[in-house]
Amino acid sequence: MIDKTKIKKLKCPNCGKPVDEKYHPFCSKRCADVDLGKWLSDGYVIETEEIPSSDETYH
Repeated sequence: MIDKTKIKKLKCPNCGKPVDEKYHPFCSKRCADVDLGKWLSDGYVIETEEIPSSDETYH
């Protein structure tokens, strides 16, 4: 379980407002949804030096 006193000190990674325990690590449902949208639209990527094989490329 997350220490409630530590949550009060945390900041939302999207907007910087204080974190709401209900939406941890975000401040609101809106910020949580914005983050989810980034994941679903490939907005987050992990850089690599590997060359993708032909079956891994997107068309």
